[in-house]
Amino acid sequence: MSWKAGLSRYLPSLRFFACPNSPSSRGVMQYYVKNYDELKLLNPNFPLMMRTVENAMPAVTTELEWTMDDLLRFMIQTGRFRDNNGTISEARVEAAKAYLSTDWKKMAVERWKSPGFDPERPYLDDDEPEWKDNAQIKSDLATYFSMKDAMKEQLDIIKSGPNDEFTRAENALLMCQRVDLWCAGPKEVERAVQHLYKLGRKLNEREVDYPAFIAEFYPGVDDMAA
Repeated sequence: MSWKAGLSRYLPSLRFFACPNSPSSRGVMQYYVKNYDELKLLNPNFPLMMRTVENAMPAVTTELEWTMDDLLRFMIQTGRFRDNNGTISEARVEAAKAYLSTDWKKMAVERWKSPGFDPERPYLDDDEPEWKDNAQIKSDLATYFSMKDAMKEQLDIIKSGPNDEFTRAENALLMCQRVDLWCAGPKEVERAVQHLYKLGRKLNEREVDYPAFIAEFYPGVDDMAA
């Protein structure tokens, strides 16, 4: 199957930007006009938009669902955890690695270890203001609270970098879903679209394993009670 037919499977939309009167946007305009019918035929419900305005930087963008894991891997791989003197911050790198190694499945199981009680229930403190003093709940959820406290401590360390390090990394990662196409020809535009397609495929392709029957039961879930 052509990669063009998979655009709507892995990307939420594509937006092209161009200046209608600038030669620097000619390649983007030509690619869009030439390929629009084919792309819409292969992806009928896929938002494929062109935005034109004077002096616009020609580009193509999409919107991807980045996760915290994606951001931390990006920061580690690109060496963005740096102290004021320019050296790599081992403390923040180790905190990021520890966060990435969190056993989310175990944490989900531990959350329901106290029958009939959910520590993440909305308005819990308003409904049961003294729940934290309940010895049985504290005992049942000791592992969950320990994992949650460790995760919070890791995030505090990760976000403690100087010069808005974390926010700047978030913005840099978001820019990965935009390709500037100043003076690019139609072939370069197509390669940019392919790049976004491959990026979306990497992030959004998931193998779903549907069990033949219920193999796990989390105590404490009201709607699962017989």
